[in-house]
Amino acid sequence: MILSTLQKERAAYQPKCSPLLEAIDSLAFDPIGDAAIDPKIEALFPKTERRPIEKLTRGAKHSFEPLRVGVVFSGGQAPGGHNVIWGLFDALKKLNTHSELLGFLDGPSGICENKTMPITEEALADFRNQGGFDLIGSGRTKIETPEQFAASARTARDLDLDGIVVIGGDDSNTNAALLAEHFAKEGLKTRVVGVPKTIDGDLKTADIEASFGFHTACSVYCELIGNIAKDVLSAKKYTHFIKLMGRSASHIALECALHTQPNMTLISEEIAEKNKSLRQIVEEITDLVESRASQGKNYGIVLIPEGIIEFIPEMKTLISELNTLLAGHGGPEAISRLTSESKSCFSSLPTSIQQQLLLDRDPHGNVKVAQIESEKLIIEMVTEELKKRGSKAKFSPLAHYFGYEGRAALPTNFDADYCYNLGMLSAALIAYNKSGSICAIKNLSQPASTWEPYSVPITSLLHLEMRKGKEKAVIEKALVKLQGPLFKRFSEHRAKFARGDCYLIPGPIQLFGPPEITDQRPYILEG
Repeated sequence: MILSTLQKERAAYQPKCSPLLEAIDSLAFDPIGDAAIDPKIEALFPKTERRPIEKLTRGAKHSFEPLRVGVVFSGGQAPGGHNVIWGLFDALKKLNTHSELLGFLDGPSGICENKTMPITEEALADFRNQGGFDLIGSGRTKIETPEQFAASARTARDLDLDGIVVIGGDDSNTNAALLAEHFAKEGLKTRVVGVPKTIDGDLKTADIEASFGFHTACSVYCELIGNIAKDVLSAKKYTHFIKLMGRSASHIALECALHTQPNMTLISEEIAEKNKSLRQIVEEITDLVESRASQGKNYGIVLIPEGIIEFIPEMKTLISELNTLLAGHGGPEAISRLTSESKSCFSSLPTSIQQQLLLDRDPHGNVKVAQIESEKLIIEMVTEELKKRGSKAKFSPLAHYFGYEGRAALPTNFDADYCYNLGMLSAALIAYNKSGSICAIKNLSQPASTWEPYSVPITSLLHLEMRKGKEKAVIEKALVKLQGPLFKRFSEHRAKFARGDCYLIPGPIQLFGPPEITDQRPYILEG
């Protein structure tokens, strides 16, 4: 792999580590209470559900036989993934120098198809503290059919694996729980543990304070928003509508709003709670444009979460109806079968958005909500509303989408450290036979020397949800808490952000320098 000068320098960074995890061969697991598990979930996981939440502490020194472990990236990229593998590798070698690590290629399909590569010191050398998932690749295959589970068990037997580490988000860790249960039923020795990964920030519980990659991705977006803010103050003639990645929750939008202080930030969860219509949202933004224009400020910045469409009541209903009508049918004729309310909503949308709703569907026939250009939809509707009002405001809108720019960036020091520790913890959970658990580290807002590692049963995160017409056990996505401290702080100041030019310019991620700028923590840790 060809590395830039910065990448070479970055590869030399040694992550800060929890002293407990450094002493990985001398651990004990203290139960801190039984996890609350739905009886229906218990029935689905009879072999693995009886497991308490456990805190890692110092214990007697153990000796370990060599371990053979596989690791897989599942789902979209998140900065720091390579450091999880690095931490896992180092920990396995600490447990026994003859331990082996195998990487499953191109995601979970690599497990089913037994496609692997050996992870060695040499293979890791160019990937330490680097972005992306390109060491072994990733994929979005879900292991859910009997044939896939049988193939996965066959791979585990053929490779003589002691464990598999699944690095992924909510669906991927649900898969890890299902694999752990299946392997236990089959009498396999292979333990399965999960690592919380998603830039969306929606894999979050009382025990999982943050998923890795969120801090880096938000830092990249904040730099871009800050750059636009400087341009806004210089040009004084554009209103920028910026859609931010984050399909089901507005954590990224809220984090970026607190770091950059744009004029308006839409929070999907608030829109749903207040039952705001698309028309109300458009009117509020139009009011903002006119209010700022009255001050001679024909410019501004509006942040929009990627999944906002699904939180607007009439759009949510429309999409649900279209998903039902278009599955197996397709075509514009489905519009005639919509309810009158949804038909009216559909007809009010710009033609480009109508086409996206009808034509852009996933393999299951569902609308690809993340690909709907909500920022352009809002721009068109605000433009029309201004004309309708006869407004004299000068409105020159520009649309942006910040998503992929943040998914594979060089990780911040926080993510580099956090991921390395998660990798070490995953090795510990494999070695100490904690199959069906997800890695959790608490006290993340403090120095790494005080971080507290936990083993959390994945079943404690599961609830039953309708998927493709069937009730399935899945990890519930964590949404922005409207009564939480972060949203309250945002709410207290947003009127000031709307009127003034309060923009903050965070600048680029700092990897070298004083700790106050290199070791920053994400706001999401505050609640």
